[in-house]
Amino acid sequence: MKKYIPYPAFPEDVPIDLSYLYEGERPAGKHGFLQATDDYFTFEDGTPGRFWGVNINGSANFPEHSYSEIFAKRLMKVGINLVRFHQLDAEWATPNIFQFTKGCRKGNTRSFDEQSMERLDYLVYCLKEAGIYIYMDIHTYRKFKAGDGVQSYEQLADAAKPYTCFDEGMIELQKAFATDFWLHYNPYTKLQNKDDPVFVLGEVTNENDLFQLPITVEPYASDFRRMFKGWGNHKGIQVDSENIDINGDDPDLVNFKIELQEKYYREIIAHLRGLGVRIPLCGTNWYVNDANLKAQLVGDYTDSHMYFYDWRWGEFEKHCINQSLSGTFNINVSALGNARTIGKPFFCSEWDMPWPNEYRAESSILYAAISAYQNWGGMAIHTYSYTTKLERMQILGKEINSSSIGNVPYREGIFSVWNDPAKFGLFYHSAMIVRRADITPGKTVTAVQSGNLAEKAFNKGKQIYTGVEARRLGIKFDEEYDGAVIADTDLLVPESAGEIASDNGQLYRSWKKKYGTIKTPMTKCAYGLLNQNQDIDLDGVKVNCHSDFAVIAMSSISDQPIAESDNILLTTVGRVENTDAKFADELMLDYGRAPIQAEVIEADIEIETKQKALRVWAISPEGLYVGKVPATYEDGKLKFSLGKTMCSMYYLIQAD
Repeated sequence: MKKYIPYPAFPEDVPIDLSYLYEGERPAGKHGFLQATDDYFTFEDGTPGRFWGVNINGSANFPEHSYSEIFAKRLMKVGINLVRFHQLDAEWATPNIFQFTKGCRKGNTRSFDEQSMERLDYLVYCLKEAGIYIYMDIHTYRKFKAGDGVQSYEQLADAAKPYTCFDEGMIELQKAFATDFWLHYNPYTKLQNKDDPVFVLGEVTNENDLFQLPITVEPYASDFRRMFKGWGNHKGIQVDSENIDINGDDPDLVNFKIELQEKYYREIIAHLRGLGVRIPLCGTNWYVNDANLKAQLVGDYTDSHMYFYDWRWGEFEKHCINQSLSGTFNINVSALGNARTIGKPFFCSEWDMPWPNEYRAESSILYAAISAYQNWGGMAIHTYSYTTKLERMQILGKEINSSSIGNVPYREGIFSVWNDPAKFGLFYHSAMIVRRADITPGKTVTAVQSGNLAEKAFNKGKQIYTGVEARRLGIKFDEEYDGAVIADTDLLVPESAGEIASDNGQLYRSWKKKYGTIKTPMTKCAYGLLNQNQDIDLDGVKVNCHSDFAVIAMSSISDQPIAESDNILLTTVGRVENTDAKFADELMLDYGRAPIQAEVIEADIEIETKQKALRVWAISPEGLYVGKVPATYEDGKLKFSLGKTMCSMYYLIQAD
């Protein structure tokens, strides 16, 4: 029978403070501006740019000063060093960048609200002081209004996608927005935003392109046809611009869309450079197909999003995917290999495996491990929260009273991670894996040659699948590449293999046995259906887990490897749910109530260590010592059992 204990979260603090590990990284910006260097990021002084981050959405970007201070310190203690400012321009948010409160009607989006900007400025200042960098969204959810002078504005959805990619009037409005933001003077940092190295990354437009999103609204559809005709005339190509399906896959149309997207990205990026913006910039941030990716090569890096989620979370019927990563062949993160291009840095600015998937605890540490192994710039989860009113949020999955925000039901809270022990609870280890480079990058880089862009425009081109766990991978568009090129393959690791291992020996996963491991000197982890796989050897640490599903992660929180460390963090987590939550297969029937309950993981642990006087302390949600877990030391091995006494989720293994 499973045993659960209350493990609530508190918006103002976390149980364990690891900020001392990163003292030398404060304030953010001390290493100069971030730069794109070959296929990775570095700061001006040569320091590698590696980020483990969170998104904040909508109104969460404009908090009260007291919240900004608490928020920055809480992230700092966990090891998070990047926040993506997302959906600042969303009309449904209160505040948003254009309007601080609801009530008074504002008929345009041509100016920023002074009160909103003052709050944003202070948030930037607090994050900077805490050593936390900022990824800035430039165009995400802006809903044009009558006073903006945009034709058919009432027929355009949020962000006016995809028309903002080619309509000159809307492009000028985007430039004006960018000018106002980047030339804005922050009285707290005493810098214009363009001159502040706390900003490290930005994209031209969020999830916006000419391949995934149909062109239907007039007069823009007719304008597009005229542009296509002009392109054909310039190229000396006969095109039937009047009758062609402009949302189809005609080869000439595909090539025109690539060039049109390139023109758009270049125009906005050139404008930003003209303002003095120095940070790396990308076009958009999702991989739709190779044609879309080709257009993104005009940017400094590529970016994409990834979710292990089936998107059936409705207003009344709440469906979710309930599947483990460890037992799944294609785990979605593999698709990010398709979005990474050889020779440019890569960043994942949105990822999630949201509640109420009972296996979601696997995601944080596995994705961090893959990111470090691939030598990506890092990842940012979507999302920390949509609101700052977190003191009243005492259950998982529900942070507002209504069933949706802006007509989107999942925004009610299922992506909110700040109080989820199953995911946020493992961020300590995830941050160390990425920021300390606990996992070394793959030994070799393998390039997958892109196919015919017109043929592949609507079937996502080459699929890399599980290859990202075996070798460093990326797409290459040129005919030649100085490295191994796989010219024509869809499965670098076949499903029939049943397992996969990284070329540096640090990652292993078996979808047949439904478990995986991470083995490095500084961090070790076993995850998945562990009671089916006994005597798991993590090179100096052995795990015998009696719980059917668990993540057991151990990291040195000193500058010594686990075998020599006098200070080790051990986290054990499995299923985490609200009290009395009810489900019927993949349908949620009842959210449940507070407190949040974490499953107690029962396991026998053995650590080979040179330290002869280590104690194992269980830590409460409030950061208190619950008590000592009985342990023995003999023949250089510390042995103890978890889940029988002094039960918790966090354990500090420390010398006297």
